[in-house]
Amino acid sequence: MSESHLTITVTRLESRPPPSATSPPAHHVGSPPMSFCNPWTSYGTDYTLLSILQIRFGSTRNFVPVPASRAELVPIRSPDWGAGKDGLKATWIGHASFLVETSCTADAVRGVRVLLDPVFSERTSPVGFAGPKRFSPTPCTLEELPEVDVVAISHDHYDHLDSATIRFVNQRGAGNVRFLCPLGVGRHLTGMGVAAADVTELDWWDGVVVNVPSVGSIHLVCTPSQHNSGRSLWDKNVALWSSWVLEEVGEAAAKSKRVFFAGDTAYRAVDEEDPADLTTFPHCPAFAEIGELYGPFDLALLPIGCYSPRSFMSKVHCAPEDAVCIHRDIRSKRSIGMHYGTVRGGLSQQYEDVREPPRRWREACEREGLVWDQEAGLCDIGETVII
Repeated sequence: MSESHLTITVTRLESRPPPSATSPPAHHVGSPPMSFCNPWTSYGTDYTLLSILQIRFGSTRNFVPVPASRAELVPIRSPDWGAGKDGLKATWIGHASFLVETSCTADAVRGVRVLLDPVFSERTSPVGFAGPKRFSPTPCTLEELPEVDVVAISHDHYDHLDSATIRFVNQRGAGNVRFLCPLGVGRHLTGMGVAAADVTELDWWDGVVVNVPSVGSIHLVCTPSQHNSGRSLWDKNVALWSSWVLEEVGEAAAKSKRVFFAGDTAYRAVDEEDPADLTTFPHCPAFAEIGELYGPFDLALLPIGCYSPRSFMSKVHCAPEDAVCIHRDIRSKRSIGMHYGTVRGGLSQQYEDVREPPRRWREACEREGLVWDQEAGLCDIGETVII
């Protein structure tokens, strides 16, 4: 039986869209929506089959092998999950996977635990023998993962929604784990064995309060990101993609911590590898709106990898320089880079040195005057950041 014993409840809150919101929502295709889109000029034009083939098999590829020495890669440590320490805790499991635990209230033995985009499988693909493969192992096994209360998914790509991981967490939770996801992702979760009653789908700007008896409550809001979705050739953008706002709820509301989880996102589409002036390209306005409605954030978890080649990937993936802009827009007090150093495959295998993202992230942060390891930084896989 779980530690919580009593049923975890999910209560919907009134949606809080920004003033720019339209009715029907601009990101809906059809009413009711049959699919979704990025409604900003910052996305540019959509991919074509020709553009995909040119990038996949073109002559501009620059393959750099993953270093054989672990010393050149992201350090890995056995997680302690911040045991015995006060404050909000975020433990990096690798790629975009985090375990966030709220501050412990006076009469509880732990905080509310939210598992974000959990992926423990060796490959992030439909099959176990091919596709993007981990070069950095998880810092623990699934069996060593603490009991979780909530799983929040940003979108349905395989490197963010892993069937084996979802099945394990759901079965171990025995009906006392709640799953939150953007519109259209719920069908994947129920297909992985999660009961429909345990799944809550949300549109952008929709929020819920999750109450865990004898532990506490947390407020989660589904917020925009600039990305796409699909797990096959036949379901492109049928499901929505999102970022997430997590906010502590409790007795000392004035001291409640806020976390922004970007999931997978871009900031602006560029048409060349290293533009001299990024400000000439339209940027996604959603992050400033998130900052206005829900900022400032005590901690932001921002993607900094899998961004090359920029002419192709920039519409869906941040470069480190873009992540700095998101840090500013959402009014983050401290941002940690993620979505790098874990999985290699697809285009990133042919274009991006796996050692480049953390180096470029630090350079971008310091160039913009952010104090390293205070306002921005990195953490080891398995490390717990405490706010």
